[in-house]
Amino acid sequence: MGNKNSGGNNGGQYRPLTPEQIERIHQAALYILENIGFTYEEGLDDTLTMLKNAGAKIEPERSRIYFPSDLILSQISKTPQQVILYSRDGQNDIDLGDDRVYMGTGGMAVTVVDIETGQARESCLKDIYNIGRIVDQLDNIHFYLRPCTAHDVPSSVFDINGMYAAMQATTKHYMTGAIDQQSFKDILSLASIVAGNEKILAEKPIFSLVTCFAISPLKLCTQSTLNMQDACRHRVPVALSSAPMAGSTSPMTMAGTLAQLHAEELVGLTIGQLTHHGAPMLYGGIPSSANMRTMGYQGGAVEFGMMNAAIHQLAAHIKVPNYNSSGLTDAKIPDAQAGWEKAFSSLLAAMGGSNYIHHAAGMLESMLAVAYEQYIIDDEIIGMSTRVLEGIIVDDEHLAIDAIADVGPGGNYLMSPHTLDHMRSEFFSGNGITDGRFRDTWKADGSLDTRERAREMARKILQHNPYPKLDKRIDQRIRDDFDIRL
Repeated sequence: MGNKNSGGNNGGQYRPLTPEQIERIHQAALYILENIGFTYEEGLDDTLTMLKNAGAKIEPERSRIYFPSDLILSQISKTPQQVILYSRDGQNDIDLGDDRVYMGTGGMAVTVVDIETGQARESCLKDIYNIGRIVDQLDNIHFYLRPCTAHDVPSSVFDINGMYAAMQATTKHYMTGAIDQQSFKDILSLASIVAGNEKILAEKPIFSLVTCFAISPLKLCTQSTLNMQDACRHRVPVALSSAPMAGSTSPMTMAGTLAQLHAEELVGLTIGQLTHHGAPMLYGGIPSSANMRTMGYQGGAVEFGMMNAAIHQLAAHIKVPNYNSSGLTDAKIPDAQAGWEKAFSSLLAAMGGSNYIHHAAGMLESMLAVAYEQYIIDDEIIGMSTRVLEGIIVDDEHLAIDAIADVGPGGNYLMSPHTLDHMRSEFFSGNGITDGRFRDTWKADGSLDTRERAREMARKILQHNPYPKLDKRIDQRIRDDFDIRL
């Protein structure tokens, strides 16, 4: 909201793993794949044949696949080291690779904390549209991943309607899932219409696909694996989502969880590259932990941020851009707990250098809920996190020796030209949600807390940004071809 786009700043200042530890985890993952193996659901006959022909050992009676290390290493070397995810207006393109950091929304919450009542309710298609409109106006949220489910839309047309709602709301890059291969075919067709045609879409992908191909521990999901392979064939960028929970679906220890997760990611990359050499893919590790008191998902743990920073190191070790998470919280509403849990994990993931950090905006209740006002607050947290990555500039201009000499001992810098030159660029200005005024001014404006100020800002965006993002001709063509419910 008036600040420069903060995407693409370089992280890497925080590295929880040493080079020796990275290599040890990598070797452990290769050992797991060669000696312990992977299992799979039914319906992957063609995929299994492809793997067998490439040198994997298949034991059908045990539903087990063993991957020789040379097969893994030869295929991951074919994965592109750089992936560009395009925005529709060219203003928010995402150049993934090295330590460049981008942060955005996450998805599939089942409830929304209503902006008017403050109560949790079922999410609907209009929420995907409205949240997209809010995200479109926030400079520090760099991409839009479908944030919630639409309970008011049949599953058969859910994915196509989710994409339509998002593309009417924002021109930022859109990531989505697909419930089955027909849904993937539909969203590919819709995106091709918006882009111009499928060839243009392949050259400049304005959407990408997230696939939960691995069911931890070490099991291939049939539908998601087939969707991933279809995306690879069409050169749609794929995020390989694997989300083990320490103590539940992976070992209790962080190192053990990372070793298992790394093995799962290596398998996804191998299948993708065997399907289509050079297919753009993101190493999509999302390690977390189980709450051992409740056995539920624990989103707000500080170790969540530590492991997600480590994920970038493991992905960088094999020279593949990564997708992971930050900004999760166990808090049910946008409160102080949400603030500290989100800030820690977002700062750690950003300083770790993670490339595509989803869930960084909007999420509550360990991914079960979102709130409109939380996107405003998280935009501020992301902005601060990415500001840290810029570091402190030390050169002649910023050392300010001439300004110090001009002001002299006992003076002040309020009217110094040097102050005027740098007052808008040196310090993070934010989107307006942070209140730095005197108490009397704050009281005169109603003594609003952060959450209520964020609600007001979200309401204003929705009131003053009503215009659709799709051309009328394209919109009509989409409505002619698909069952659009918005």
